[in-house]
Amino acid sequence: MDLECLQPQLFKDFNQILKSDRMNHAYLFSGDFASFDFALYLAKSRFCENLHDGRPCGKCRECQLIDDNDFSDVKVVKPTGQIIKTETIREMMRDFSRSGFEGKSQVFIIQGCEKMHVNAANSLLKFIEEPQSSSYMILLTSDESKMLPTIKSRTQVFRFPKNKKFLVEQAEKAGILKTQADILAELAKTPAHLDELMADKKILDLLQTIERFISILFKDKAIAYLETGHLVQATLEKSEQELVFQLLPLFLAKQFNQKESLTYLEKSYRAQQMWRSNVSFQKCARIYGDFMTEVLSVKYEETGKVVYVLPKPKLSSW
Repeated sequence: MDLECLQPQLFKDFNQILKSDRMNHAYLFSGDFASFDFALYLAKSRFCENLHDGRPCGKCRECQLIDDNDFSDVKVVKPTGQIIKTETIREMMRDFSRSGFEGKSQVFIIQGCEKMHVNAANSLLKFIEEPQSSSYMILLTSDESKMLPTIKSRTQVFRFPKNKKFLVEQAEKAGILKTQADILAELAKTPAHLDELMADKKILDLLQTIERFISILFKDKAIAYLETGHLVQATLEKSEQELVFQLLPLFLAKQFNQKESLTYLEKSYRAQQMWRSNVSFQKCARIYGDFMTEVLSVKYEETGKVVYVLPKPKLSSW
């Protein structure tokens, strides 16, 4: 994938670093959007046989092996479940003491590094504070706030913002309508994630259902109430219900010029919070009155299964 299109400014910055041969020994990449691609790009620059102004060619044997995660001197560490164990990091640190198999350099890429155990994170400090001349560490995180301050202060931090324009164009090229492309671009974390969303017919159908519901909501609230039945039928699984609560605010935000949009946004948020805490509809109704008729209502059955329920409409309250 074209890194320049994904992150134009960062592409320019890193190429200047490579051209002047000023690559740091420890980086922290914050954000998911193309950060791993750039980590591989920097790794290739240490081994590529056909460098041009310090930039890797992407075609030589070394570059291809790195892309295939089959290059012995470039090691990628990922979380196991929700954690990176201390032993995993210690084993990686032992590799630092060894010479590279393919050359003098070694590159270590740690994905999801905010999931490192505290002891694992502390194990990295020695390398970061006393790096070997031919070894490089690239840490990737989707949540910079969870990183130890001692690590952040000892690494060079680059932030990778989501390129929404790129994602919208990607969705439109795939045949998605503009309004829905905007919403999918908000949901997607990366181009690969967007491809997954567009390949899910259930998600695309749900997009159309909610878009229709929001459009009717501001025109005819009585009919909008009836439209909630389509949402109920379309979202039997809890994961689908979670997606509804993600999509509602995104579609409502596009109606910011409507005088009631802010009210609906607030009520959508409250409905989501109540749903997550498994509060019964009856109690929700007592606390918040009849606002659930305006967005969605949920109920937690004694069986433990979360389902939508439709309260009796109070059309006068709309």
